[in-house]
Amino acid sequence: MRAGPFLAGAAALLVVLAAGMWLGGHPAKMPPPLRDAFVSDTGGVTVEATELIEDNYYREVSSQELSNASLQGMARVLRRRYDDRFSEYLSPEVLKRFNEAISGRFSGIGLSVTGVARGLRVEHVFRRSPAERAGIDVGDRIVSVNGRPIAGLSATAATELIKGPDGTDVTIGVVGPGKARPRQVTLTRAEIAIPVVTQRIVKRAGRTLGYVRLATFSEGAHAFLRRAVSRVLREGAEGIVLDLRANGGGLFQEAVLTASIFLPEGTLVVTTKSRTQGASRFEAVGDSLPPLPIVVLIDRNTASAAEILAAALADEAGAEVVGRESFGKGVFQQEIDLSNDGALKLTVGEYFTPDGTNLGGNGIRPDSPASDRPGTRRDEGISRALEVLASKLEQGQG
Repeated sequence: MRAGPFLAGAAALLVVLAAGMWLGGHPAKMPPPLRDAFVSDTGGVTVEATELIEDNYYREVSSQELSNASLQGMARVLRRRYDDRFSEYLSPEVLKRFNEAISGRFSGIGLSVTGVARGLRVEHVFRRSPAERAGIDVGDRIVSVNGRPIAGLSATAATELIKGPDGTDVTIGVVGPGKARPRQVTLTRAEIAIPVVTQRIVKRAGRTLGYVRLATFSEGAHAFLRRAVSRVLREGAEGIVLDLRANGGGLFQEAVLTASIFLPEGTLVVTTKSRTQGASRFEAVGDSLPPLPIVVLIDRNTASAAEILAAALADEAGAEVVGRESFGKGVFQQEIDLSNDGALKLTVGEYFTPDGTNLGGNGIRPDSPASDRPGTRRDEGISRALEVLASKLEQGQG
């Protein structure tokens, strides 16, 4: 998740750069204070090696390419040494597309994915997207992009290979469930507007229930969610199912603002601890909706800001959780700008649910297990969540 309210401490960044400098970080590409700190014997050798490669390598290599490689090397050190899957270097091009995705729009093929051993697993296909027209479905695995295997790449790096300018083509290797060999699918990229929220009214066991799905915590997501919840309440919903499946998170402040829709002002949403930034406490703000019965639907790909919201509603609003155990991401990242117009997305601290639990490695366990079975027309997860909500209302009435 991108931790908007946090300020990055220079000390944390210095430690990270010190750990990775031996891989060839180029001091000329660093912000001035850090460049000054690292212009030493090691820094001189790095500059010397960079210049030697530029001047003597048998093929032309740009200094920008070498700088990107060394910065990516620093992030790999964190991955290997601390099992940190979330810190990474974002080149200027990747950063631009990353920020476009956070804003809710990007140019791509219209998929929500998560990282798996061989590459990416499709979790959601956007309607009327190139991916939907090509017959790509939930559960498919993407194992290559333009002939390049993507096993071992971070989910961000792999998805950046798929994204590109509107109207250009990309070929992906797709392996369907139960299949061994990939099929090659060529798609034309298009401008994708992420549908942040969808909602509808459902009749179940004589009750009027609201179903609301939140897809991402992009900028302004809390406003979309509040409108959707208010709409189903106006249409007679007695309670809501909040579907956070395949929601990998997003902006940290949106987690607090979405929780504030349901929790009274001043209610604890999340706490954080950071070696360089200390401890912080984040409470619900603003005018919340009247209390209402809530069931939260999660799965293995509910992560980050989505876990913050789910845990806050379970701990502080009595929400029942249905589905599968969530991802278990107990750390947050800060996007730190670099002088080359790229950025470090750096893990800077841990967060804790209202009851003091850190979810790192152990996700939220549902009160009522349920999962959607691929290949069936019925969404078993939604059906179970609606049953739990109807029962919750019945018990409340009695």
